[in-house]
Amino acid sequence: QNEFGKIGIDGSILQRQGIPIKEIIRGSIFCSCLQLSFVEALAELAKSDAEYLFVESSGLADPSNIRDILKSVEVLAGDVYDFQGVICLIDGVHFPKQVKDTETVDRQLKHCDVAIINKIDLISEEQYKKVFSLVREVNPHCQVLSCAHGQADLSFMKEAFLQGDWAFSEESLNRVDNKPKTISLFCSENVEKGKFQQFLQAVLPECYRIKGFFLLDRSWTQVDVVEELIDYKPCPTKEISELVFLSKVGPKVIRSIDEAWKKYMDSPMKLKN
Repeated sequence: QNEFGKIGIDGSILQRQGIPIKEIIRGSIFCSCLQLSFVEALAELAKSDAEYLFVESSGLADPSNIRDILKSVEVLAGDVYDFQGVICLIDGVHFPKQVKDTETVDRQLKHCDVAIINKIDLISEEQYKKVFSLVREVNPHCQVLSCAHGQADLSFMKEAFLQGDWAFSEESLNRVDNKPKTISLFCSENVEKGKFQQFLQAVLPECYRIKGFFLLDRSWTQVDVVEELIDYKPCPTKEISELVFLSKVGPKVIRSIDEAWKKYMDSPMKLKN
């Protein structure tokens, strides 16, 4: 499990479901800054009795060099992994904009063996055809599936879905100098959900993603924001409310978060890099 921020949000969700995980945070596992940690983690996990290993990378990760990384693992741990391919989960609502604006999204699709178009319940048949066409423009080889709410038919995983040698290795676009800025917000008080919604709407244009857990109207809530879509789900009690912001605009987002919080919220909060 890999995230750009210093706080592992998704990892805690997986652990809650009883899934054993190894977390690598504060960057992309395909970046030189974390490649060694990734290789060492894979070598260590090879000693376990696990039958399957899934690597869930950050949403802005570029896995173009995964085959080279596995060669490094082989040096440390031997030929222990049977690489079965790359799965790319596509946001059907926002993909046309994301693939145009974010080069790593293009790379994820280019190097995948199976592409799953999610959120088809939120798009029309015409929009779906547009997304499918864009997928085929970038990757004419991969298998393309579709689903809603992430509930995909995973029967394809019972067979080898690796599509061949067309997905060659190349240098990842993830580098230290272009790593997206992440900011964490902490709050120890209950806040009004309506005001919190206004706060999120004010800062979301400057963020690729916002996610975390917050005490809203005295109920602990998982918060997930992608583009203009804000999703709330009940979650277990936490020690403190926390949000992670993945910035589109670099450090400038810090000022925007601070100003929006002061405008809409009454409770104190702390920001950390």
